[in-house]
Amino acid sequence: MSAPLREIAGPAGRLEALLDDPDGRELRAAVVLAHPHPLLGGTMHTKVVFQAAKALSRIGCVVLRFNFRGVGLSAGTFGGGSGEMDDFRAALDFLRERYPATRLWAGGFSFGSWVALSVGATDSRVSTLLAVAPPLASYDFSAVAECPKPKFFIQGERDDICPLKRMREFYAQSVEPRELVVIDGADHMFDGQVSQVADAIEDLLEDWNE
Repeated sequence: MSAPLREIAGPAGRLEALLDDPDGRELRAAVVLAHPHPLLGGTMHTKVVFQAAKALSRIGCVVLRFNFRGVGLSAGTFGGGSGEMDDFRAALDFLRERYPATRLWAGGFSFGSWVALSVGATDSRVSTLLAVAPPLASYDFSAVAECPKPKFFIQGERDDICPLKRMREFYAQSVEPRELVVIDGADHMFDGQVSQVADAIEDLLEDWNE
């Protein structure tokens, strides 16, 4: 069940958000999930983000989706990446205050994966990282590669933003533990294959407890 939140207190003003609850299941983790690039149409309602949230909810996670500054009803304007990282930290603060005894995971799709993993790699509160279609050719993921936290990656075979070859190189250089799922024939937005992203998330994380 999704419940709209009136606001999260963000550094540039209110952040519009939705909280997906695990429908009575035992709570395993609290997850902040970030959306694609704000200037390219990304929102918390993007199909992959929506389906990822539902998948995480089905395996017992409470999931916070939110709009970065300047998107939807969120205050402010695009922050060039650093502002969005501050927004993500505010979302983590919200979940930590609301669920103080629950492990925190950081995840995102495309641009949102760069924001989420960059913050999550260095935030001691975050235990697990999840990236869907990380734009490795466009942003610096070196801190993520060097991070010893568990990292889960979902990649489209025909992603033109992050070619599979680049992902395999990055994955090989990344510190363990890590896992990668490649979805056959999928492009960057997983057009027509969004449900497979949800399936991959459930397969990867259903029994994960860190």
